[in-house]
This record gives sequence, structure tokens and C-alpha cells, in this order.
Amino acid sequence: MLLLILGVAIFLGVHTVTTLRGARRSMMEAIGEGPYKGLYSLASLIGLALIVYGFKSYRDAGYIQVWDPPAGMRHLTILLMWFSIVSLMSGYAPGAIQRRLKHPMLVAVKIWALAHLLANGDLGSLILFGSFLAWAVYDRIAVKRRGEAVSPGGEIAAAHAEPGPKAGAAGGMRNDVITVVAGTAVFVALIFLHPYLIGVPVLSR
Repeated sequence: MLLLILGVAIFLGVHTVTTLRGARRSMMEAIGEGPYKGLYSLASLIGLALIVYGFKSYRDAGYIQVWDPPAGMRHLTILLMWFSIVSLMSGYAPGAIQRRLKHPMLVAVKIWALAHLLANGDLGSLILFGSFLAWAVYDRIAVKRRGEAVSPGGEIAAAHAEPGPKAGAAGGMRNDVITVVAGTAVFVALIFLHPYLIGVPVLSR
């Protein structure tokens, strides 16, 4: 459990630094942009590795159940995950879906975290997914206050900067169709791969 908590703290901590523009700028000026990005990537990978290993160790030791989600929540979780993946895919394809969501990556994280909180009532899941949900809400508020837009890669561009070319009506609709089709394909693939990647079957236990 401690490794899981440490991993979450490191992973979300380094991502929070990017929302603190002054601190981020000071670090880049002190050590340089290249080393800063290198440390950022390394810390993120370490945090992610600790999350994966920590959650596996926690699960192997036995779940600590806090509450028992109703059986129907599993179906709602599956539906929400489809929306999450489609939201994520829309970040890479300019169209009506992307414009409506404004920050598709953050929307995807929030839906992903909420969906898993609804289906899992154990302490480890509450810590993991609750932390990601809280961070995504915080980051969305921080972005809104700065008046910035987040690209899929996590780079931030000022909203009042010179706008780039937008997809036309036909191109935007085509991108929306691609987003839904690709998102659905990834969603179906993850349903079948989930037991092998995560160790937990989606459709049944």
C-alpha cells in the first residue's frame, strides 16, 4: 500500500508542477529545458512503475474492502469507459467532439477515475482512482483560471494566441466519425485485454 501511495504522490506531484507556471519556469531556468523535461519524464515513469507494482502488491496481499458497490455499477462503469476512451481519442482529431469537451484528456481522466470508483469499493482503488479524479478536477480548474487549452500531449497553449487552422465542417465530421470508430475499437480491445493487462476481468469475476 505504501508503494502505491508513494507512486501516486510522485506521478501526480510531477504533473502538478506543470500547473504551477512560476515554479516550472524557475526550474527550467535553473537546470535548462532539456534536463527539466528529462527529470519530468523520469519521475513520471518512476511514479507509474510504483503505482503498477504497488497496486499489484496490494492486490496480492488481499483487498481491503471499504464498501460494496451495487452489481449494476459494473455495467455503468463499462458505459462510462466507452465515453472516456472516445474523449481521449477526440484529443487527437479536431472536430465537434473536441470543441465541445475543450479539454478531452482531462475529461477522459475524470470519467476513467469516476467509472472505476463506482465499480471498486476497496481501499487501494479509492486511493488510486480518487487521487486521479481529484487531480483532474484541480488541473481543469487551474487551466481554466489561466485561460489555457491543453493539447493531447500535455503541452499548454495560451487561448489568446493566434489561432491555428481549424478543420472544416466536412473534415470535422470525418474526424468525429474516426474518433468514435477508433475509440470503440480500442474500448472493445481493452475489454478483452483487461484480464491480461490488469488481472481483472471486465465482463465477469
